[in-house]
Amino acid sequence: MTDTLIKPRRGRPPKVARDNQDTKAALIRSGLEQLTENGFASSGIDQILRKVGVPKGSFYHYFASKEAFGQAVIDSYATYFARKLDLYLLDETHPPLTRIANFVDDAKQGMQRYQFKRGCLVGNLGQEVDLLPLSYRQQLIDIFSQWQQKLEACLSAAQACGELATKHNCAQLAEDFWIGWEGAVSRAKLVQNAKPLDNYLAFFIARISQSE
Repeated sequence: MTDTLIKPRRGRPPKVARDNQDTKAALIRSGLEQLTENGFASSGIDQILRKVGVPKGSFYHYFASKEAFGQAVIDSYATYFARKLDLYLLDETHPPLTRIANFVDDAKQGMQRYQFKRGCLVGNLGQEVDLLPLSYRQQLIDIFSQWQQKLEACLSAAQACGELATKHNCAQLAEDFWIGWEGAVSRAKLVQNAKPLDNYLAFFIARISQSE
């Protein structure tokens, strides 16, 4: 994230009286938009603060450091995405493999809603890992691990109901899915259409549906 020369100014409150938690939440939302659209290297604190209407000198009234701010942004995205995964992958009104397709359909709608300007924050940051504070690396690894566990549970449910052959290693399939998924999201953002997501889902389902 650019604008690295911001220095903390002790005791300087924001110019406009506002609820601290509301402002922190607004800053995190602004950070999510910037990082999801532009990545870490191209995003700057100035744009984030300007959108929320917070003076530059007041940044440290809300966050101890830029690194702490980035961690909060990543955590916020991870919480949001985990809830989305639970919404679809735990939906027992649909067969397990259909739940995966429903998640993909929702992701397509989300990318279309923002004209394919936004991808996956965690995937974007993973591609810029050498530019990130060291603490972000383990944070991102832990998030991917959480996503894999959620998908593994869904795939295990598919095995239990006979949709997926028992020969498959669900943990490995879940890891493979997310590795490929991030590439599909990146390509969809590049070409500005959802075809890469459709293609990837079809490829993944065809692979796990093979009897041998």
